[in-house]
Amino acid sequence: MVATRNHPTNFPPPDLSQSKASATRARSAPTHQWIHTPKALTLLWLIVSLPLVIWDTGYVVLRPHSMPGGKWHQPFYTPYALYGTVDYVYGWPAYDSGDGFTMAQSGMNVFETIGYLGYLYIFWMHGEGQWALTKGQSRSIGGGWGGLACLLGFSLSILTFSKTMLYALNEHFSDYRNIGHNSFSRLVFLYIIPNGAWIVLPAYMIYAFGIDILQGLSMAGGDRVSTPARATKPNSTPSPATSASKRSTPTKDD
Repeated sequence: MVATRNHPTNFPPPDLSQSKASATRARSAPTHQWIHTPKALTLLWLIVSLPLVIWDTGYVVLRPHSMPGGKWHQPFYTPYALYGTVDYVYGWPAYDSGDGFTMAQSGMNVFETIGYLGYLYIFWMHGEGQWALTKGQSRSIGGGWGGLACLLGFSLSILTFSKTMLYALNEHFSDYRNIGHNSFSRLVFLYIIPNGAWIVLPAYMIYAFGIDILQGLSMAGGDRVSTPARATKPNSTPSPATSASKRSTPTKDD
């Protein structure tokens, strides 16, 4: 008969540390991952504005050949014959006086355009999902590429907004030297409305990109209750771990 009461060594208890650690990680893992989904208005504005900015920069760089009477004025830069009489910054008065502001702001256009093209490249190459300018169609970017795209968009929107505001303020504090000769209607339709678009739309983009950045930082810090965190609309997708756990959870039908 085998005696078991006085067994010299008790069986060691099972090691549950690994399973406990896995359970702890599962409970503490974030339930959502941050993603950046560009607004349709942002993409539409970039599609429209970038060719115009490249065209505008070409006119400034190619002066005087792009100006009336120059060899490249027609047919590429014909509209500037009119605009140069509305805003002397683009006309002969600024060029003849050697005013460097026109070329300086066009130099900033170059960096701005390269940055926006980089943003669109990231959106196209690293985004996931279908995209169309219709409701319900979206293409999102997650992870580091999403963060880089959002940071680029936010920084460049501030650059565009600030540059255009500087353009307007420079005119105001120069006693409207370059546009003061226009009638009110001519000023509104040929100067304020066209240039105002480069203030209103970038301001909207600053807000849209800023909300996305605030969302990501709030989610990374686990903040859902502070006023800034609650002011943002959730923009996230379920994490792979959460999706897997949902798929493996038995249901009543099982």
